[in-house]
Amino acid sequence: MTPAPSAADIAPKTCAWEIRATDLKVRAGRRKTAVDGLSLSLGTGAHGLLGPNGAGKTTLIRALATVLRPAAGELELFGTSVDGAGDLRSVRRRIGYLPQEFGYYKRFTVREFVEYMAWLKEVPKADIPAAVQRAVERVGLADRADERMKALSGGMVRRAGIAQAIVNDPAVLLLDEPTVGLDPAQRMRFRELLQELGRDTCVVVSTHLVEDVAAACSDVVVFADGRLVYQGTPRDLAAAGGPEDPGDSPLERGYSALLSGSGQERGAW
Repeated sequence: MTPAPSAADIAPKTCAWEIRATDLKVRAGRRKTAVDGLSLSLGTGAHGLLGPNGAGKTTLIRALATVLRPAAGELELFGTSVDGAGDLRSVRRRIGYLPQEFGYYKRFTVREFVEYMAWLKEVPKADIPAAVQRAVERVGLADRADERMKALSGGMVRRAGIAQAIVNDPAVLLLDEPTVGLDPAQRMRFRELLQELGRDTCVVVSTHLVEDVAAACSDVVVFADGRLVYQGTPRDLAAAGGPEDPGDSPLERGYSALLSGSGQERGAW
C-alpha cells in the first residue's frame, strides 16, 4: 500500500514553513519530557492545538516562542534552527506570544502597556504609535486605551494581552488559551480576528475549547502525552468519531475518539 503523503510532501516547494519540528523533545522541569518526538510543519493559516490538560500544549508553545530550548531533535522557525546557540533576536522580532499568564504594570494604561511591549519587540520608534492604535482597535479596546490596566476586567486584560501579541505584526503568532475570561460576544469577535490574521500569518492557538477551533481554524493538531495524535481539517476530525463517542457535536466526538485511541481514558478529567 502506498503511504499517504505527509504535509511536508504536499506543501508548495517554493514556500518555506514558518514552523518545522523534527523528532522534537522538550522537557518541563528537569525530568519530565512534555513534548516527546514531535514532527510537525506549520505554515500560513490558523492552526488549532487541542489536547487534554497535561498533554504538553503549553510546553510546546513555550518552545515555539523560544522560551524553552529543545532537549533533542530539531526546531526551525523561518528556516532558522532554534537550539539556543545562536542569536535569536531576529527570530523573536517576528513572533507574537500570549502566554496563559502574563505580567504587566498595573498603573500602566492599556496604551502604555502595548507601547512598552512594542518597544521590547524592537518595533521602530516612529511606527509605534500607529502600531499600538491598530492593535488596540483590532481587539476592541480603542475606547479603553487610556484606562489603567488595574481597572480592567479579566476579559479586557486578556484582550490587552492579545493586542501586545499582534502589535509587531508577527509572522508567527502563538496564543496559549487566549479565550480564557472572554464572554461569548468577545469570543465570537476573537474568532473573526483569528480568521483575519490567518490569511497572512502562521497562527497557533492552544486551547481545550473544541468549538473555538471549529469556528476559526482551518487546521487542527491534536496533542496527547507529548505526542502528535492527529493533524488535519476540522471536517476530517469530525469524521473520526461516531455516535458512541462522548461529545455534544461531531467535532467533540471525533476529538474524543482520537484521544481514546491514543490511550487517554474516556471521561478522564
